[in-house]
Amino acid sequence: MKYTEEHEWLLPDGDDLITVGITSHAAEQLGDVVFVELPEVGTEVSKDDEIVVIESVKAASDILAPLDGEIVEVNEALVDNPGKINDDPQGDAWFFKIKPADLSPMDDYMDDAGYKAFIS
Repeated sequence: MKYTEEHEWLLPDGDDLITVGITSHAAEQLGDVVFVELPEVGTEVSKDDEIVVIESVKAASDILAPLDGEIVEVNEALVDNPGKINDDPQGDAWFFKIKPADLSPMDDYMDDAGYKAFIS
């Protein structure tokens, strides 16, 4: 698993896809999530495009695309139950899966130890 400075986690799977969500730290900072807007499957994105909107009782936040690529799956369960983001942010509450145009930018992101140091 890799982490961005925007508190996203990225989990590669065996099919050259990357599953993306937010970290437990980010979910705690947001507070109770009340709304999430996900991208459409098939959307082509560029790194740093705003592609997910999260609204909580405290604030609204955007999730940025961590890589160039195509959105191939979204977690529709979050639309009906955005509170899952607070319950299991680094598990069942993933946002989308992306098929990256290039996997090499993954090397630039933090590993677990690096992220723990970043948030401390």
